Amino acid sequence: MAIVNDDISINSILGAESVVKGDIKIAGFARIDGDLDGNLETTGNLIVGKNARINGNVTAKSVTVGGIIKGNITAPEYVHLLSTSAVIGDIQTKKLQADENVLLHGHCISLSDDEKYENSIDEWENIKAISSKSFRI
Repeated sequence: MAIVNDDISINSILGAESVVKGDIKIAGFARIDGDLDGNLETTGNLIVGKNARINGNVTAKSVTVGGIIKGNITAPEYVHLLSTSAVIGDIQTKKLQADENVLLHGHCISLSDDEKYENSIDEWENIKAISSKSFRI
């Protein structure tokens, strides 16, 4: 009989006042309370504490943000932006919850329908690719 991991216990923590430079890949549930200068990818849920600062892209099953993320968030299940959060980047999720006083500067895709979600992501990736190649005066 296999053990089921409900992703309810935190597997990895970056503590307050800690600083990491470089990309991180984590298996399971993670919490960030320090500073990360790099991309973060986890197979589970992610909590970004209110004093945390991430300068990089974040990929997780779900993300709860209390701090600052300067980068894109990809979290298929959900993203919850707490009142202390600031996100400067794009968000891709099926469910978005934003409390009062949230700062969000970027493009957001939040669709619960799987097909529409995937189509919107593909369309947005194409727009970004075309925009990066266009000539501006």
